[in-house]
Amino acid sequence: MDIRSEIKDFLTARRARISPAEAGLPTYGARRVPGLRREEVAVLAGVSVPYYKRLERGQAGGVSDSVLNALARALQLDKTERSHLFALMRAAAGPASRPRPRVHSVGPELQSVLDSITAAPAFVRTRHLDVIGANTLARALFFPAFSGTAGPVNSARFIFLDPRSRTFYGDWDEMANEAVAALHLATAQDPGDPGLSDLVEEFSLLSEDFRTRWSRQDVRRPGRGTKVLRHPEVGAIELAFEPLDVICDDGVTLFTCTPPPGTSAARALRQLGDWAGTKDLEYPPRATARLVTA
Repeated sequence: MDIRSEIKDFLTARRARISPAEAGLPTYGARRVPGLRREEVAVLAGVSVPYYKRLERGQAGGVSDSVLNALARALQLDKTERSHLFALMRAAAGPASRPRPRVHSVGPELQSVLDSITAAPAFVRTRHLDVIGANTLARALFFPAFSGTAGPVNSARFIFLDPRSRTFYGDWDEMANEAVAALHLATAQDPGDPGLSDLVEEFSLLSEDFRTRWSRQDVRRPGRGTKVLRHPEVGAIELAFEPLDVICDDGVTLFTCTPPPGTSAARALRQLGDWAGTKDLEYPPRATARLVTA
């Protein structure tokens, strides 16, 4: 991926969603573009039009935090979008060398933490959405994603390339939007990572749903929230997802999935635990072949 193209697409998408009226600007005559023009963004941010055009082309050398903050205010960015803008600009101003792909793994200590969580599913995921570790209940809960693959599971690959995901997730659209938004964040945090580029290229080639969402340039962090999953053995189960960044490994998050109080999910989890005892749910698998499509 070209980080300058990411900047252009992000800024273009953000200004397209704001009308002049929402920005407190007058409107004169017919408009050929949705949202704000480049000239209007420049006025709102207090910079010259040529300078803003250079920024939108990804020419970020020497840009100050004060200018980026002014740009974030002009485009009405939320906290996550603002952080993403700063990360994109830092990446564009940094060295152009192609970094090696980052390799994450779950060591014995972290796996011990996962295994000690016995009453709830728990798993560890990278910001590229690779699941690199899970406890028994998580392997049982996400059995449709884990089954049929000889290599590490990628959440976005399951969502966009495995038709079972549309039945498995109670709100497939929300899960799809969340996955794409997380991958967009990763483009600025891991600029030029060939592994991430390969993922985006794969999903763009094979999934129109992914391409449509990718073009929106939405960004947000996977956060806490309640999700409904339809497990083939225990039926619909409602769980509250709670993320916790793993301090010892940047870019890795531990998720726990707990039943909301007063729901039948706790009973379903117990049933799931009994069912897991009848299955071979080793993870990560011994083989390392990559799932292409489902």
